[in-house]
Amino acid sequence: MKSISLPAILRIGAGALGALPDALRQAGLSSPLVVTDRFMATGGMLERLQRVLHEAGIQARVFDGVVPDPTVASVLAGLETLRGGRHDCVIGLGGGSPIDSAKMIAVLARHDTTPRALKVPHLQDEPGLPIVAIPTTAGTGSEATRVTVITDEDTQEKMLCAGQAFLPRIAIVDFELTLRKPFRLTADTGLDALTHAIEAYVSRQASPFTDTLALGAMRAIWPNLPRVCFEPDDRAAREAMMLGALQAGMAFSNSSVALVHGMSRPIGAHFHVAHGLSNAMLLAEITAWSVPAATGRYADCARAMGVVAPGTPDDEASAALVDALRARAAELEVPSPRRFGIEPARWEAALPVMAEQALASGSPGNNPRVPDASEIAALYRRVFDL
Repeated sequence: MKSISLPAILRIGAGALGALPDALRQAGLSSPLVVTDRFMATGGMLERLQRVLHEAGIQARVFDGVVPDPTVASVLAGLETLRGGRHDCVIGLGGGSPIDSAKMIAVLARHDTTPRALKVPHLQDEPGLPIVAIPTTAGTGSEATRVTVITDEDTQEKMLCAGQAFLPRIAIVDFELTLRKPFRLTADTGLDALTHAIEAYVSRQASPFTDTLALGAMRAIWPNLPRVCFEPDDRAAREAMMLGALQAGMAFSNSSVALVHGMSRPIGAHFHVAHGLSNAMLLAEITAWSVPAATGRYADCARAMGVVAPGTPDDEASAALVDALRARAAELEVPSPRRFGIEPARWEAALPVMAEQALASGSPGNNPRVPDASEIAALYRRVFDL
């Protein structure tokens, strides 16, 4: 038996932001705290959201102190803002960082605990305040997931926290909010969504339900990712990417990510690499290492993405998938850790801790081929100079 969890209220498509007041009323909510970052606050997106709420007679206070790879300190600052008013829900507006921050703030609002106490293997199922997620990138999938990631700045650990409490009650998925996003952000978030889909499909926790979502996500993401990167105003491609990212988020939330994500989080925590980019640095080579344990599943991915023809044998199709992932990384200018600017000595010194943190997240245990710490360290060394 599989247990499936999805947002209770979804509004999807062009102009969906305008349906936010109705969705709030449907959920019996009327006093939100908006959690976002300075980019959203100064770039016009927050003003647009506030106008939609104001015209519906809904007053919202704002916390715009979210930082990239949100930290415990930034979350606690947001919690302090929330406690300064009377709020019945938390809206996360932006990419993964604002939405993840909103999730943690909403849980801490009702529970006397800490982010560290909530990290896996703990599961937080007792709800906090209702969460409303409004993504402005096509990649994180956080609008549909039961997880959040918060960085402990004292230990440089990206803490994976999971449970029903982190699942948004409402998700507003409006592809128009992603139009004209810059190349690097579009590429990295899109590759993040692709990683979600592939890992959800090959995960040991996959089910027929998540398989359908993951394969649909791959079909949407693979052909449209270059289009949105090189033609940022392509509305049809943006819409396909937004839907694909949502499907991928639903898939991995109900089947789990795997080794790529397990290894990606420590890179972000120790070297401040954006989450989507750190996934992109790893995806092709971790896939190559994992293929022998699930050749048929990876071949299915290649066929769904159109990398090979439908009848292509599994061995040939899975090998073509790895080649295609390497070519796509080059096309989208994904740097190696070295080319990103990480010093070799710092990378090598961090490997033991990064390998242990990757394993502690639990994600590698869902991979078709499960590594030990020494194998993870060897994989980190492999990708450093690519």
